[in-house]
Formats: sequence, C-alpha cells, structure tokens
Amino acid sequence: MSLVAKKAPDFAEDAVVNKDFKKVHLEDYRGKWVVLFFYPLDFTFVCPTEITALSDAYEEFKKRNCEIVGVSTDSKFSHLAWINTPREEGGLGDLNYPLVADFAKRVSEEYGVLLPEGMALRATFIIDPEGNVQFELIHDLGIGRNVNEILRNLDALQYTREHGEVCPAGWEPGKDTMTPDPEKMKEFFRKNPQGHQ
Repeated sequence: MSLVAKKAPDFAEDAVVNKDFKKVHLEDYRGKWVVLFFYPLDFTFVCPTEITALSDAYEEFKKRNCEIVGVSTDSKFSHLAWINTPREEGGLGDLNYPLVADFAKRVSEEYGVLLPEGMALRATFIIDPEGNVQFELIHDLGIGRNVNEILRNLDALQYTREHGEVCPAGWEPGKDTMTPDPEKMKEFFRKNPQGHQ
C-alpha cells in the first residue's frame, strides 16, 4: 500500500554524517521538506551515480527548504568506507547529507521497499514539513533516478500547497497551472489545446 497522504514512518537510526557516526531521527526534520531515498547496496554500480548527483544538487534542495536523507540496509561502517573511497574509484567522496544504516531492515520494511533478499528497492519519498508523505516512486534496481525530476516534483508540490492550483503534465516553474474548477480550468485548455505544455 502507498504511503502517500499518510504520516511518514518515524525512525532514529545510525548514520554517517560528514564522515562521523551520528543518530538520524526523522522527527528532527519537522518543519522542512525531506527527500528520503532508498537504494539497494553500497559499492554497487548505479547507486553511486545517484547518491553523488543528489549531493552535487544539495544547494538546490536547500533553497527549497528541503533536506536529503539516503538509506540502505548496509552498516554504518560500510557507508563510511564507501564515502572514504574517491569518486574516480567508484566511491562517494564527501557527501552533503546523511546516509542512514538500516542494518536491522526496520526502516525499509516500514516504507514497504524491502526485498526478500534483504536489500531495499530504489525508492524516493518526498515528505512535507508536517511529516506527511506527499510523493512516492518505487522502481526496479537497474535504473537510476533523475535529480531534476525529483526537484520538479518538489517544486510542483510546493507550488500547489502555496497557490491552491494544480500542475498539469510536464509542468515546470513558470509554466501555466490550472485552477481546480470546471469552469476556470477551461482557461488553461484554451491556452494549451493539447492539454499539456
């Protein structure tokens, strides 16, 4: 079952933060948006491309009052070893956000992404400042996420919350939105006869 529109399951787990071991508590992020993402395993192939891309885009998320938290079922020691491995050798290098060690697999299970083999699917959750899940995308292990698409979805969620309008297919900041009203929506379709931008 989807977690969208439900309270995000809370957790307090060991993590690597700025190359130190610290406890990360989801509740501590209340008041901010959170991109919580799960990935299968450290020292793999697709995962470092996503993790480093998110880290490189961290300032864009921060501008949107959003923090990033990564989770896998590896240990905090494995996380630290991977962070201490240079990017050119398949490692992560310095990261701008925490990597949570879900070694007991509780967090992955509560978010519905735990595979029978004991690792997590690729999953992205966007959690609002009140701690509710507003977006969920779960997919197979072989394809990496698009950071710009995560930002686009975050922008759309924030826009609809602030303005009370809805965002059509392919919406990006600055493009036309729709008023969720049978009469007022016709204005959008007059300007966009194909139904999208």
